[in-house]
Amino acid sequence: METEEAVLALAALSQSTRLEAFRALVKHEPEGLAAGDLARLLEVPQNTLSAHLSILTRARLVTSERRSRSIVYRANLDEFRNVAVFLLRDCCDGRPEICTPVVESLQPCCPPQRKERTRG
Repeated sequence: METEEAVLALAALSQSTRLEAFRALVKHEPEGLAAGDLARLLEVPQNTLSAHLSILTRARLVTSERRSRSIVYRANLDEFRNVAVFLLRDCCDGRPEICTPVVESLQPCCPPQRKERTRG
């Protein structure tokens, strides 16, 4: 990820309505939310939300798909991961003790999925 892409993504998330919209979309993965449903959830006029979603889309943090008469928005978790990794990649500068607490703090909310063993 280039610095300009990271700046664009971070700028898109630096406004409260856009941040709340992104967080709501993350919670509704993988189904996504129709624009009208998201506007109601956030209690934001649809035209206002549309402008915010455009900014998030330009930053590649949100994708959209037309389903019948609705546009369904989804969080682009791959791009969000790219931003997070971009921020953390060089933080330890060869000293893992600096980043280890950050990574460990993610474990309670995002535990790794265990693969079920099949008995043969």
